[in-house]
Amino acid sequence: MVTIYSKNNCVQCKMTKRFLDSNNVSYKEINLDEQPEFVEHVKSLGFSAAPVIQTPTESFSGFQPAKLKKLS
Repeated sequence: MVTIYSKNNCVQCKMTKRFLDSNNVSYKEINLDEQPEFVEHVKSLGFSAAPVIQTPTESFSGFQPAKLKKLS
C-alpha cells in the first residue's frame, strides 16, 4: 500500500496525486493539515517537507516521477 502524506496548497502534492491517479496506482492520503497527529511520524522518517510517499519498502519526499513510475 502506498501512503501519501500531503498538505493543503502543496503543488508537489497535487502533482504526485495526479501522477499516481493517471497511472492507476491506488494510495491512501493523509493530509497533515487536517491530521496533524501524523506530523511526528513524517519527521521520524526523516522528512520535513510534503509530499512524503511511503511504501512497504521505501519512503521519499517530493514529486519524483521516476520513483513514482516504479509503483505502477
